[in-house]
Amino acid sequence: MARINLLPWRENLRKQRKRQFYMQLLGAVVVALLALVLWHIQVMNQIEYQNNRNVFLKAEIAKVDKKIKEIKNLEKRRAELVARMNVIQQLQVSRPQVVHLFDELVKTIPDGTYLDQLAQKGDRVTLEGWAQSNARVSAYMRAIDRSEWIKDADLKIIRSDDKRKTAAGMRRFKLVAKQANPNVQEKKGG
Repeated sequence: MARINLLPWRENLRKQRKRQFYMQLLGAVVVALLALVLWHIQVMNQIEYQNNRNVFLKAEIAKVDKKIKEIKNLEKRRAELVARMNVIQQLQVSRPQVVHLFDELVKTIPDGTYLDQLAQKGDRVTLEGWAQSNARVSAYMRAIDRSEWIKDADLKIIRSDDKRKTAAGMRRFKLVAKQANPNVQEKKGG
């Protein structure tokens, strides 16, 4: 006897294929979601790793900045010490110059002239005093120019101020000269 299949096999086949399609679609969506989740986890791990690296680098930069600050403080302190050493060395070198300056002042001042003020700023010496005449002031300036320890006398003021001293013929003067050191010139020349 012949068997006749009266069932709608095409419709069953379509339903089966449709079910397989949806299963494959669901599987693809699950795999896609799983891949997306894995990719997200990977990206988050990379971000966390980079953040950790950034924190480490910031900590190292802070350490280096602290060391740089210490180095700058040390350099500043070193510069201050060098400046102090230079000042001390200059004082050490110029110590005998004061003695020579006063010695030359005594040697160069002519009779009839006296000083009542002496000021020094750096190598500039300001001399103020009284002289019996303008010629005495000129002689004093020539004596200063011949001196080894005082040079370049420059007359700033000569006048008769005080009535009592003017009656005695005294003139007020102010000279500015430069303190010299012949030993330094010898070192430069030699």
